[in-house]
Amino acid sequence: MPIRYATPQDLDPLSQLLDGYRQFYRQEPNLEGARRFLQARLERGDSHILVHVGPQGELQGFVQLYPLLSTVRLAPLWLLNDLFVSPEARRGGVGRALMQAARELAESHGVGHLKLATEIDNRTAQALYESLGWQRDTTFYHYGLLFDSQASQD
Repeated sequence: MPIRYATPQDLDPLSQLLDGYRQFYRQEPNLEGARRFLQARLERGDSHILVHVGPQGELQGFVQLYPLLSTVRLAPLWLLNDLFVSPEARRGGVGRALMQAARELAESHGVGHLKLATEIDNRTAQALYESLGWQRDTTFYHYGLLFDSQASQD
């Protein structure tokens, strides 16, 4: 299954996938916002976006990783923030292939720790992650703080 880095030429189909991902998490459709967000990521190079290309050249899914640092481990870690497979391509191994490619990419960059979060009731994703050796965190509680900020727009 061909997996490669996203390019600016992927912006339109990748924006549709990202908008689908956001709608999966109960966000209002916003194709133009998804496009602006992805364009900023591609221009700034502040994330790693891998795409899976189907047999007809169509994008079937993507994974996005954000580099972080761990002061506890004194090492880099990456946040696997987004994984999405188009509904038409599900159950065909696309998600598994993207997850494996994300791990290989992290390893090739000397990163030995990936993190992710998923909804508590997203059993399909949890089964995939656990089948690939990911372990649920039982040591730490994770918190979030949401507030309006212009920086959150892109």
